[in-house]
Amino acid sequence: MRRVVREPLDVATAADLSRRQVDADRQRAEGSLDVRASWESARKSRAFQPALEALRRMAGDAQRCMYCLDSHGTDVEHFWPRSPYPGRMFVWQNLLLGCTECGRLKGDRFPLATDGAPLLVNPSEEDPWMHLDFEPDTGHLTARWESNGNVSTKGQATVGLLRLDQREALERVYQRTFRRLCAEVEAALAGSVVDTSLLDRLRRLDDHGLLGWCFSERGAGHAPFSTLRSEFTAIWTAGVAQFSFSP
Repeated sequence: MRRVVREPLDVATAADLSRRQVDADRQRAEGSLDVRASWESARKSRAFQPALEALRRMAGDAQRCMYCLDSHGTDVEHFWPRSPYPGRMFVWQNLLLGCTECGRLKGDRFPLATDGAPLLVNPSEEDPWMHLDFEPDTGHLTARWESNGNVSTKGQATVGLLRLDQREALERVYQRTFRRLCAEVEAALAGSVVDTSLLDRLRRLDDHGLLGWCFSERGAGHAPFSTLRSEFTAIWTAGVAQFSFSP
């Protein structure tokens, strides 16, 4: 996972989504709302296409799923599922790009905390690495242990819901990406030419949002990032500023 920066919508597209939400809310109040039909009508409309294109740009050049960052993002995903929460069906901030596998696993399930807040990590509103951790030796994605000694509840819920620790193919590609990042840093250190161009190269190699972890305190404990931090402080600091939202 990586933090996704949400684009603003153009005025016309935002107005179309707002109008559709007003209509859906009215129909729900009248007891006549068909959630599936309402969404399918909007999804196939020409007016919705700019929103879809914005999501694709937000997902990056490869247009990967915003949850797993491995499979192709095939369609629009409602963070708050549309059937149980139709009041958010056309809210722009609720729309992500997801893959078939993550969509199947998530479905209409949506764990909530006792205060009603979502327990699923929203990559468009928070840095996933505040709640998730990565095991370089295995490629596993796990819930993060917090400074108070407790495991992140949000991390646990996200890993459990999307089975991030049980998808072997996902583990392999995350581990492969980490190895590529390590090899690039090792090559730079061996050549004694470490400047900001290294960060640009790492960004191009990072298919799975791992730089947010690599340039955190957790990643700093693993070679060669530990060496980069101790010997090239300025570059490390620049990397933290670019990639890491979390401590």
